[in-house]
Amino acid sequence: MSVTNLTGDDVGAGRRFKVTGLDCQNEVRALKAAVGPLAGGDDKLSFDTKAGWMEIAPGVSASDDAIEAAVATTGMKAALWPREEEAAACHSCVSDEALTSPVPASASGALVLKIHGMDCGDEVATLKRELLSVVAEERLSFDLINGRMSVAGSPDAELITRIERAVASTGMSAEVWSEGAVGEGAALEARRRKMQSRLTAASGVLTVVGLAIHAAVAGDLVSALSETPGGSPPPPLPAVIAYAGAILCGARYVAPKALLAARRLRPDMNLLMVVAVAGAVAIGQWFEAATVSFLFALALALEAWSLGRARRAVAALMELAPNIATVQDASGAEREVAASEVGIGAHIIVRPGERMPLDGRVVAGESEVNQAPITGESVPVPVSPGAIVYAGTINGEGALEVETTKAAGDTTLARIIRMVGSAHSRRAPTEQWVESFARIYTPIVMALAVLVLLVPPLLFSGAWDVWFYRALVLLVIACPCALVISTPVSVVAGLAGAAKQGVLIKGGVHLETPAKLRAIAMDKTGTLTEGRPHVVEIAAFDGRSPEALLSLAAALEARSEHPLAKAILAKAAEQNVQFSPGQGVQAIRGKGVIGRVADRDAWLGSRAFLEERAASANNTEALARAGALAVAGRTVVAVGDGKSVWGLIAVADAVRPEARKIVAALHAAGIERVVMLTGDNRATAERIAGETGVDEVQAELLPEHKVAAVEALVSRYGAVAMIGDGVNDAPAMARANLGVAMGAIGSDAAIETADIALMQDDLSRLPWVIGHSRATLGIIRQNIAFSIGVKAVFTVLTVLGAASLWGAIAADVGASLLVVLNGLRLLNREQA
Repeated sequence: MSVTNLTGDDVGAGRRFKVTGLDCQNEVRALKAAVGPLAGGDDKLSFDTKAGWMEIAPGVSASDDAIEAAVATTGMKAALWPREEEAAACHSCVSDEALTSPVPASASGALVLKIHGMDCGDEVATLKRELLSVVAEERLSFDLINGRMSVAGSPDAELITRIERAVASTGMSAEVWSEGAVGEGAALEARRRKMQSRLTAASGVLTVVGLAIHAAVAGDLVSALSETPGGSPPPPLPAVIAYAGAILCGARYVAPKALLAARRLRPDMNLLMVVAVAGAVAIGQWFEAATVSFLFALALALEAWSLGRARRAVAALMELAPNIATVQDASGAEREVAASEVGIGAHIIVRPGERMPLDGRVVAGESEVNQAPITGESVPVPVSPGAIVYAGTINGEGALEVETTKAAGDTTLARIIRMVGSAHSRRAPTEQWVESFARIYTPIVMALAVLVLLVPPLLFSGAWDVWFYRALVLLVIACPCALVISTPVSVVAGLAGAAKQGVLIKGGVHLETPAKLRAIAMDKTGTLTEGRPHVVEIAAFDGRSPEALLSLAAALEARSEHPLAKAILAKAAEQNVQFSPGQGVQAIRGKGVIGRVADRDAWLGSRAFLEERAASANNTEALARAGALAVAGRTVVAVGDGKSVWGLIAVADAVRPEARKIVAALHAAGIERVVMLTGDNRATAERIAGETGVDEVQAELLPEHKVAAVEALVSRYGAVAMIGDGVNDAPAMARANLGVAMGAIGSDAAIETADIALMQDDLSRLPWVIGHSRATLGIIRQNIAFSIGVKAVFTVLTVLGAASLWGAIAADVGASLLVVLNGLRLLNREQA
C-alpha cells in the first residue's frame, strides 16, 4: 500500500480524488494503467488504499472530467475532493485511531446513508435519477445488499437534508449511518416490513374471496378464470369489491413509486405494473388485475426477504463478539464495561464458555479456545500465558486473564466484518454485465409491447382488446427482477459462505478470479512448510545412542531462545529425553555454544564450528556426513565434548504433512502449473519440491525477483495467483491476478494486502476456494440462463395468445424465488 503523507502546501498544490472501489493493489494497477497516460506517468500518481484516495501530482494538466472518465473505465468511480475538505481529511489520515474507531461515516470522507426500502436494482435506478439534481452521479455509490448509499466527499448539513428529502420523494427513507450504530429508522423499517407482509397476505386472501364469489355467480371456476377478454360474464359487485381491495392492498407500496416515475416521465417496473393492473381493470379483467397486484407485491416481499437473508449472513458476524467485557482493575476488583470502552492494555476476565470480547494476550490461566468463528477450524487451540486470542472466539473450560492488545473497532473480527460488509461494493464482472443487460433489455421489451398493441389491429384487423391484453402481458414479462436480484444475492452468499470457512474474499471480483486460474506461485516458508525448524535426522557416532546425543545438546540449549534450540528441545521433549541444564554455558558469536555438562566440557555449533573441533579430533567422518546433510538442504548442528564429536543433528523447516496432497488437489482442480518461489538456497528448495510435487522451483530470489517471476507466469498463463504471508511477498502478490495470504488471523498486513486471506494457517482451503469460485460462477450462470429463458418462453406464448397476466407474473415470482434459493445454497457450501 502506498500512503501519501501530505503537508498543508501539498494539499494546495495537487489534486486528490476519492475513488470508490479502491481497496487493494489490484485496483492501484488498474488505475495506473488508466490514469497514468493522462498524468504523464505512474510517478505522478500516489494512492492510499486504506482511505480510498488517489492523488495527482502538481503540474498535471489533465482536466478533472478526463481523470474521472479514465477512472470510470476501470469500473470504479472518482470524485474530486473539495480543497477545503482535504486538509481535514489529511489530518485524519495520519491517525490510526481516526481510521479504526467507530466514528460517523461522513468523518472519513464519505457520507453513508442507510436507505430503508431499497430492495431492488430498480429502486437504485430511481434513487440515482431523483438525486441527480442534488448531487453528481459519480459521487454516488450503492450497496444493495446492505441497503446503504455512499456520497463521496463530506456533505454539509444543508446538503444532507436535501439528500434525505430527495430520497423521501421516492417513497423510501434515509438516515445517516455509522459503524456499529442502530438508528431510529431500523424500528420504522421493521414496522414497514410487517405492514407490507400483512397487506400482501390481505391482497392474496381478497383475491381468493373475489374469485370464489365470481365462480359462484358464473356457475363454474373455468368461466371465472377465462383468459380471453370478454370471455366470461362480468363479476358481481361483491366480487369487484373484493378484487378492488386486493388491488389496493397489493399496490400500497408500488403506487407511490409508479406515480413518481410517471411524474418524472421515467417509466420503471412499478409504473409498468400499475399500467398493467389499470389496463386489466379497464377491459373488465378484475381477477387478472387483482392477481397481478398480489403477485407483484409478493415478488417485492420475496426480494426483501432474500436481501434480508443475505444481510443477516453478514450481520451474524457482528454478533460473535460480546458487547460487554469483564475488566479487572489493579486491586483485583471486577466490573462489567462496554467492550467499545475498554482500552488497550486493560486486563479482562474470560470465564469458561464465554466468547472473547477483544483481541489480546493471555497473562494468566490455561484453557482451549475454539477459533472456528474466525478461522473455520473447529479443533480447539490450547492456550497458556503468552498466547494470542481473538475477539469472537470461544473459551473452553479454563478461566483466562487477558491483556487487551486492540480496541473494539480494530480487532481482527472487526476488520473482517468491515471487509465482508464492504466487499459487495466491489462488484464482480458478471454482476456488472447483468445490470448493463437489464438496462437494455427492459426498453426493448417495452417497445415490443407497443408493437404488439399497434401492429396486429392496424395491419391485420386484430381485435384491439385482445392485443391490448397481450401487450399488458408483455409489460409484466418486462420485469427483470429475477435476473437483477439473483446475481448480487449469489455473490454475497458466496462471500459469506467463504467467511464461514475461514476464507476472507475481498469483493465479488476476487470471488470470480479463482475459477479462472491456470497457474499458482507460492512461497516456501510458511506455505508449503510449517515455517519453523524441526529436527529431521540424528546421526550419533562411536556407538552412542541418539538419546544420549540429544540429551547433551538439550543440556547446552536449555536456556536458549534461538529457533534451532527450540527445535532441539522440542525433539527432546517428544522423545522424553532426560537432561539437566549445562553449567557455565557461553555463546561464541557466529559459531555456537560451550559449557559443562555432567562435569564434562561440551560444545555445540554450526558446521564451521565443527570444522575446528573435528580437526582437533581428526574426525573426518563427521565432516563428510555434515557435507552430505548440507547438500540435502539441512541445517547441521554438531555436538561433542573435549575429546570427540558425539554426532550431528539435522534441522530443517518441516514440510506440511498435507502439502503433497494439496498440490495434487490443485492439479486435479485444473491448475496447470504450481511454482515455488523462495529466497532459500536451491538445495533446500529442490528437496521441498521433491517432497511436495510442485512443478517448478525458483530459488535464491529477492522480492524483486519474485515479482519478475510472477510477471513471467502471467505472460505465459494469463491468470496467476501468488500465495505468501502478505508482508514480504506483498510485491509479488500485488503483481499477480490474485494475492492470497496464509495464516492472516495473526497479521493485519496480510488482511490489508491480500485479495483473499486464508484466516487459519491451512493451505487446504485453496483448492476449496477454487471449487467455491467455480460453484458461484456456475450458479450465477444457471440463474441468468433460467431468468432469461423464462422471459423468452413467455414472450413467445404471449404473441401466440397462450399466456395470461396472472400466469406471467406467477412465472416471474417463481423465477425470482428459485434463483434466490439457488444462490443462497452458497451460504452452506462445506469443505470436502
